[in-house]
Amino acid sequence: MANIKSAIKRAKQAKVNQARNKAMKTVLHDTRKKVLADIASGDKEAASKSLSEYASKLARAAKKGVIKKNNASRKQSRMAKAIAKIPAK
Repeated sequence: MANIKSAIKRAKQAKVNQARNKAMKTVLHDTRKKVLADIASGDKEAASKSLSEYASKLARAAKKGVIKKNNASRKQSRMAKAIAKIPAK
C-alpha cells in the first residue's frame, strides 16, 4: 500500500472508478444481448427500439471515458447493419 497521502487518495479513486466502469460495461453488455436477441427473433421494430437504447448507453459510456468514441461508433454501426439485414414483414 502507498505511504504518500496523494498516492493513497489516487488508489481509493482508482477503486471507485473501476467499480463505476465495470457497472457501466455490464449494463452495455446486457443491453447488447437484448439487441442481439431481438435481431435473432427477427422482430425489426423491437430490434430498432433496443438499438436506440443501446446507442444511448454507448454514447454515454464514450462520453464518460469508459469506452473510446470509435469503439462506441463501431458497435452501434454493426448493430444497425445487422438490423438492416432483417427482412421486412
